Amino acid sequence: MKVLIIEDESPAASRLERILKAIEPSIEIDKVIDTVEDSVEYFNESPTLDLVFMDIQLADGLSFEIFNRTKVTAPVIFTTAYDHYALKAFKVNSIDYLLKPIDETELKAAIEKYKNTQHNSEGVDLKSILSVVRGEHTFRKRFLVKTAGRLTFIPSDEVSYFFSEEGTTFIVNRANDRYLLEQTLEELEAQLDPGEFYRINRKMIVGSKSINRIEPYSNNRLSLTLQPAFAEEVIVSRHRTSDFKSWLDS
Repeated sequence: MKVLIIEDESPAASRLERILKAIEPSIEIDKVIDTVEDSVEYFNESPTLDLVFMDIQLADGLSFEIFNRTKVTAPVIFTTAYDHYALKAFKVNSIDYLLKPIDETELKAAIEKYKNTQHNSEGVDLKSILSVVRGEHTFRKRFLVKTAGRLTFIPSDEVSYFFSEEGTTFIVNRANDRYLLEQTLEELEAQLDPGEFYRINRKMIVGSKSINRIEPYSNNRLSLTLQPAFAEEVIVSRHRTSDFKSWLDS
């Protein structure tokens, strides 16, 4: 059985590989990949695989993006450290999930499920999965922040954008007030309504209503002018440009 592991935490990837080989000595780990970008490049080569273990949150974005940019024909078992992802939805199309830290008994059951399941040769139907997730998931409606020694909240529809700076996450509202947040951009990406917010690069999530102007930029990227204005250039990364355009047009 040829297996691919997509996981950005080296200890977690090593542990998964070790348990897999203990459960099923015939398993061959074809590769361990840690980013969305490298995963897309890998799948574009049409590899022959039996099974993929895929972490949901990777260093450069959510692994769902992989399915938007390339075709994955092997069955997938998702792994995640977060249970707020409407995990029951992954039972659609016989896709399983494992909650980190991965339990050996649950992993063994997932392997048995894979062996006993007839998989669709058309590949993973991500749209069906996401439609269930979005139907069950309650997106964030407000954000609690601290200002002038007191707590207040910002409604989601008043948020212009989120950005990360030196490991700290900030939220900016339409009045150009900036506040600290405890969540990472990865966590926020899972909580925000994808119809209203889009992660344009590793350091920024923008709201659709905050975009004033879109201009071509070098290397097939896009430059955004936001309201309120951001202190630095706002660039949509090259590998997100196509999906960003589709998001705007949806």
